[in-house]
Amino acid sequence: MRPVRVIIMGAAGRDFHNFACCFRNTPSFRVVAFTAAQIPYITKRRYPPSLAGPLYPRGIPIRPEEELPDLIHRLRVDQVVFAYSDISHTELMHIASRVLACGADFRLIGPDATMLTSRRPVVSVCAVRTGCGKSQIVRYFCDLLKEQGIRPVVVRHPMPYGDLAEQAVERFSEENDLGRFHCTIEEREEYEHLLAHGALVYAGVDYRAILRQAEAEARLIIWDGGNNDLPFFRPDLEIVVADPLRPGHETSWYPGEVNLARAGILVVNKVNAAEPAAVEAVEAAARRVNPTAVVIRTESRVTATEGERIRGKRVLVVEDGPTVTHGSMASGAGLAAARQYEAAEVIDPRPWAIGSLRDAYDRHPQLGPVLPALGYRPEQVAELSATIAAVPCDLVLAATPIDLARLVRVSTPILRVSYTIAEPDGTPLRDAFLRFLATAP
Repeated sequence: MRPVRVIIMGAAGRDFHNFACCFRNTPSFRVVAFTAAQIPYITKRRYPPSLAGPLYPRGIPIRPEEELPDLIHRLRVDQVVFAYSDISHTELMHIASRVLACGADFRLIGPDATMLTSRRPVVSVCAVRTGCGKSQIVRYFCDLLKEQGIRPVVVRHPMPYGDLAEQAVERFSEENDLGRFHCTIEEREEYEHLLAHGALVYAGVDYRAILRQAEAEARLIIWDGGNNDLPFFRPDLEIVVADPLRPGHETSWYPGEVNLARAGILVVNKVNAAEPAAVEAVEAAARRVNPTAVVIRTESRVTATEGERIRGKRVLVVEDGPTVTHGSMASGAGLAAARQYEAAEVIDPRPWAIGSLRDAYDRHPQLGPVLPALGYRPEQVAELSATIAAVPCDLVLAATPIDLARLVRVSTPILRVSYTIAEPDGTPLRDAFLRFLATAP
């Protein structure tokens, strides 16, 4: 019998991991293409032979998702595997319907088939949507480990936007490593803040190899999830973050609802910024879906360096890119800081946005008067810099986890906005983490 011919739908992350776990060395399947969505500049590449294995001596093409119906017919595809995150249940079924209409099977691969087992204890921090506050929780845990004299080791969900073969295993121990691996703004947003908290950070493409290297240096591994995806490593403590600023999303987005149903601890973050009724609605949904989960509330506190300089000024707000694009939020911590510190005016950057940034407003109509910090390629960083320079404002409020002033060259002063979690009702999250650390093998 001929091998089952497969297309994997992805976004340069989960798709490659699913391939490595389920298809790479399985002769009964033949992956004939990846399709790519969500992330710009990642199509029309090839998944390299060095990662694809002996069944794929020429590698595997990566094509735009828009070509999927044609690819199914032209490549005689039997099965389409969906493998990316942060998509509404409705849109997911629209995609499934289009695939089925072309005659192919539509498949979701379960977490047991793709979770690697570690020799070290693993704490996973995932979410029900992009932008819930995973990074704040991970930083909190890094600080707790340092208090115990343990260097944090964090393995981050993949973001392989460059040379895939060279990015198979990435190890970041100091800030200079970000330049060595040619990290984009999006990658820096996920790694730089962890380095500042003393963590050793791993990421890349080959997560089996990454796990083996991380195990050699870790007392405990923190899995830092991307978007609302599932962990790649089998967690011993599974923590999931929910956002009451988007009530209802915890049960209407894939695979966020899966995370909700699996959580050992559900952290309802941003309770200081959300309406009490919204907080209660998220917690009620958690009780319906996962009645055994421990529910902990946290606040997300926004601060700005030299925040008093904001008062009375006209400001441009630059927000974390993924949170306000495929996270579908209108704004983030930057706009909250502008209001908190009483800016005179928030300048809407739309009239000055150029190139791909202008296109982002068309693709994401929910965006408020903020500029997403997109920078997947050097030319996009240049567009970001030019847009910031053109906006007539007194200050730029940069609410990304990176020092944006190092990457863009503008004459307008840039103030950093940061956000950290706080436990308003005792220290149940801290206690749970330290209790796990004390009992973990």
